[in-house]
Amino acid sequence: MINENVSIALVHYPAMDREGKLIVTSFTTMDLHDIARPARAYEVRSFYIVQPIDAQRLVIRRQIEYWLSEEGRSANPTRYEIVQLVRLKYTLDEVVEEIEKERGQRPVLVGTDARKYPNTVSYRELSEEIEKRDREYLIVFGTGYGLPPDLMRTFDYILEPIYGAGEWNHLSVRNAVAIILDRLFSRNRC
Repeated sequence: MINENVSIALVHYPAMDREGKLIVTSFTTMDLHDIARPARAYEVRSFYIVQPIDAQRLVIRRQIEYWLSEEGRSANPTRYEIVQLVRLKYTLDEVVEEIEKERGQRPVLVGTDARKYPNTVSYRELSEEIEKRDREYLIVFGTGYGLPPDLMRTFDYILEPIYGAGEWNHLSVRNAVAIILDRLFSRNRC
């Protein structure tokens, strides 16, 4: 993997609803496949799903187990390949601890949001840092109406928002992950 020092995380808790209240969001099967695909295409090490609700975790685990089984592998070898990247955790802290244990250092935490913050960095800046290959990085994506401000304040960096042609920027997390990974790692990026 070219980007062996990068992992991504999809956080279902803590998340915010449209009024800014803390919630747990539900897992969708599209997120599993449509985020694992660009994770594999851009050769990141792992795709973590952070989901604390056991009933939701059961659904996620069943999907992972099926696609990693011989039956799943025979039915769709490509899906077998991408699902190997997926890891399921209860909390974001567990993700950080696992990366630190496996890789020998705490990852640089990179948040994503549709707003700018004092520690906002450009795609070029982050890409150049990652390419040095001397640190681990965890890029964190929110669900619902985003990650809460308290969590955003804990990140080392926050990537600049995705700007389209106009002012509207409420993308699905699946779209955002693909765009962000492309901007950071594409061979034909600007």
